Amino acid sequence: MPRPRQPGRHRRPEPLAAPEGAPALVLAVPGTPGAATRGLAEEVVSIARSELPGLDALIGYLDGDDAEFPTLQSVLARAADGRTARYEQALSAGLEVKEPDGPVAVVVPLLAGPDGALLRQVRQAVMDSRVAAELTDVLGPHPLLAEALHVRLSEAGLARADRARLFTVATAADGIILASVGGDEAVQAAGITGMLLAARLAVPVMAAALDQEGSISAVAEQLRSSGSQQLALAPYLIGPEIGAELLEAAAGEADCAAAESLGAYPAIGKLVLAKYTTALGIAPQQAQSTPVL
Repeated sequence: MPRPRQPGRHRRPEPLAAPEGAPALVLAVPGTPGAATRGLAEEVVSIARSELPGLDALIGYLDGDDAEFPTLQSVLARAADGRTARYEQALSAGLEVKEPDGPVAVVVPLLAGPDGALLRQVRQAVMDSRVAAELTDVLGPHPLLAEALHVRLSEAGLARADRARLFTVATAADGIILASVGGDEAVQAAGITGMLLAARLAVPVMAAALDQEGSISAVAEQLRSSGSQQLALAPYLIGPEIGAELLEAAAGEADCAAAESLGAYPAIGKLVLAKYTTALGIAPQQAQSTPVL
């Protein structure tokens, strides 16, 4: 006979679902839109939807054209119109419903770290939309981003995949340059995640700014003078924020190999959702750092 379900701490938690009438999650995507950027953004919101069934997740581009790539303003306006239409339909059907209040949407910037210029652009777009929307902070610093950086480095053959396994990689770096954009504030924030990455890799990690002249070369020189001989560049970026040529130039400046940007690593979608649920006071399932194989 099957055993009856027992209450207590070993019972599996009930799956979380989006409350009925919850605000939309709007992902604010920076950079020049294109097919690659759209694919990345769609994968991120797909991860968020899989973690929270019933989630209304939309994508708005800071530099969109409202045709193929809808702007953040137009997406927010569409979310507001949709909520009004649902309310009016419920009234016309004779249902007793409360007039909607609270934010129409929660806007989550697709940024790993603070970038003053891009965040001002997001705030301005929200203001121009004249829609009641709540804007969250950026995704980092966070341990899951350190995990994602570790995976990208190991995929490029620049780090051991698992510190617990005592094998080495011939091309493994003994010093990591964590490349961010957004000036000094971004470098400081990246440094926090860098400490977590250093603990995972057991090698020194230093943050530098891609948008500050001489920052990358200065950090590379500092790492080499402290004993690191084989450096690697780890972009502390989702991807759309900057052009690929800037990363290539930075790797050339530091004279080292580079890993891929974070992209649509699963932790990115989970962190986007965590920003949304925190803004609404929904108790999300605890995000767990998965072991790197």
